[in-house]
Amino acid sequence: MSHNQREIFDAVAFESSKIVATRYSTSFSSGIRLLHQKLRNPVYAIYGFVRYADEIVDTLHEHNRGELLARFRLDTETALREGISMNPILQSFQITCARYNISYDLIDTFLKSMEMDLNEVKYGRSSFDQYILGSAEVVGLMCLRVFTDGDDTNYEKLKPYAMSLGAGFQKINFLRDLKADVEGLGRMYFPDLNFQRLTDEDKKRIELEIESDFTHAYHGIKMLPKEARLGVFVAFVYYKRLFLKIRALPSHRIMEERIRIPNNQKLALVMKCYIKSNLNML
Repeated sequence: MSHNQREIFDAVAFESSKIVATRYSTSFSSGIRLLHQKLRNPVYAIYGFVRYADEIVDTLHEHNRGELLARFRLDTETALREGISMNPILQSFQITCARYNISYDLIDTFLKSMEMDLNEVKYGRSSFDQYILGSAEVVGLMCLRVFTDGDDTNYEKLKPYAMSLGAGFQKINFLRDLKADVEGLGRMYFPDLNFQRLTDEDKKRIELEIESDFTHAYHGIKMLPKEARLGVFVAFVYYKRLFLKIRALPSHRIMEERIRIPNNQKLALVMKCYIKSNLNML
């Protein structure tokens, strides 16, 4: 393969990951577009990898999900070891891991959380924390590796904030998707909750955890490299608005519907964040 052909091969791989992000998540893809151009492809690659694994455990129920996930893990390991994959999602991901020194322990922790989804239906505090670590916090750390671009000192300084942000995002996802998780998947992530009923006390306890995660994460966002700050801040503000909307509702509504932010409001949030960033008002 000539140098030019290899560039095309790799470009197609990254374009495939970008398609995954834009088709599955308008909020995250909007945030990614506000990152510096050099950061977008690697973050698309991380998102594509994470999304494909998540789809295996949450969507492909007509297939043997355990076998599919085991094959996906093996294909990932092979791609990382050999530096090549004919799966475009894994090709862009392995390039990103090599370029930004994303360690296998982060990838392994993430895949273990996906494996938990094959069997767990009701989580205790310990398994919930383990799942949050693997499904959200280490994904934040993968992205942080990209944002800090080889600066290990800055990575270590920002690491706890990135983990808090990932945890906050995931807990809001769980609240937003509570009805679908319980009715569609027979799954309850939050520890010690009744499958049939979310009480006001339960909801308040979860909200306090999210508030703590977001308060801590916000300090880290302000310290991010400029190339990453606006895109991450937009995702933060979107999720904060979603959280405030959920918090204003009675607990029974969360079990009855999926709470959303309309697209016109998302656009307004992006514009507001852009202005605040340009005025250095984060």
